[in-house]
Amino acid sequence: MTSSPAATATTDVVELILRDHRRMEELFRAMRNVQADRAGALQEFSALLVAHATAEESEVYPALRRYKNVDDEDVEHSVHEHHEGNEALLALLEVEDTGSEEWDEKLEELVTAVNHHADEEERTLLNDARENVAAERRAELGAAFEQARAEQLAADCGSLENVRRLVKSSSD
Repeated sequence: MTSSPAATATTDVVELILRDHRRMEELFRAMRNVQADRAGALQEFSALLVAHATAEESEVYPALRRYKNVDDEDVEHSVHEHHEGNEALLALLEVEDTGSEEWDEKLEELVTAVNHHADEEERTLLNDARENVAAERRAELGAAFEQARAEQLAADCGSLENVRRLVKSSSD
């Protein structure tokens, strides 16, 4: 039995965020593989990470703050971890040789930062959202998340210049 695209399509913000997290894990595997197009995987990862985090911060986190059973400290912590992820991403983007030891070191720093954030977010914010936010509202947030994410991707948000700008603005 095959599933139709409609059967797998969702606008539930929790599911959309989880889908991005799983794609990031796939891209990490590609970036670790010496036979893969590491630079291409990094380019896709960079765009996805920045678009994902920006969409969460602009559309999802502000809405979650309004729910009394969603911990505001978890939201603030997630924003802080996005900045850490951007810093680790920038360090990897600045490595010129994808076959170097420096690449491997900076990649592992990025993997650690992003996986730590994704794990915490899944256990705290996303579980809170599942339990406390109505399905219709999660669908509305999902649509807003997808739109903001698409706008970021269309604007080349993962470029080295943009990641540098994001890191600089978060440290000011």
